[in-house]
Amino acid sequence: MGSQLALKSRIASTSSLEKIFNAQEMIASSHIAKARDVALNAKPYSDAISDAVQALVQHTHINHPIVKKSENGTRVAVLALTSDRGMAGPYTSSIIRETESLLARLDEQGKQTELYVYGRRGVSYYKYRNRDIAGTWEGNTDKPGVEVAEAISKALVDAYMKSDEDGGVSELYIVFTEFINMVVQKVRVLRMLPVEVIADQPTKINTDQNAEASPLYAFEPSVDEVLDAILPKYIQSRIHECLLTAAASETASRQNAMHTATENARSLIDDLTRKLNASRQASITQELTEIIGSADALNKKEE
Repeated sequence: MGSQLALKSRIASTSSLEKIFNAQEMIASSHIAKARDVALNAKPYSDAISDAVQALVQHTHINHPIVKKSENGTRVAVLALTSDRGMAGPYTSSIIRETESLLARLDEQGKQTELYVYGRRGVSYYKYRNRDIAGTWEGNTDKPGVEVAEAISKALVDAYMKSDEDGGVSELYIVFTEFINMVVQKVRVLRMLPVEVIADQPTKINTDQNAEASPLYAFEPSVDEVLDAILPKYIQSRIHECLLTAAASETASRQNAMHTATENARSLIDDLTRKLNASRQASITQELTEIIGSADALNKKEE
């Protein structure tokens, strides 16, 4: 009887968990379409401003921090995008693992790292381990707004534009999860600053009159002032895109994790139910055996 009570208790608790997992899966399923569309809609603007920055640095001979910072700088900023809530499978753990790997590589290169963390889970992880954090942001990691992108970009740009003597950083990395599709989300490490200049391919004479001509640029009032103005917008757009694709990845990861958890809970309930039925059958068989044995003993005694 005791084993049956224990099995019933486990079935009841597992059933409650199964309902929670199923509800979380349904919520994530209702949010994933919008999160995916928002992330995809933000990509064209981010790509356009990135192409504009590439065009600026390719067609000018400049020594701006957006392209090159002091070679003697040893401080590097790393921004990790984690989640506020759990129940998302290996989403946050994958980000933390990749961040730790990046920090280790930078340490081997003799770099001093400044860690910035977005998401309550990541903040708790590093604070528990007494890791120094230069900046933290929490709240709405599954629905990030423009305001948080502005706050993060301002902090990072300020740190980057400082001189080495004032504790400025010479490089800026971001670790996030890129949304590929509903099944695949890939952790990526992106170096946002300095901008990597992609050398132009050797030009060839094109006799096609309909071919698109290479653009010519004129800068007013000056190249440095143009780049000073576009740098914050470039960083904000890239960070906002990363936040949105990370939010879509978090939602997809949560849906997949909750679907798997729901299926496992149902499988466990079925297994426990079979064990409970087997225990009931064994108990009934034992009771019948005792009753028949008692009846035979009474019959023999009467004879």
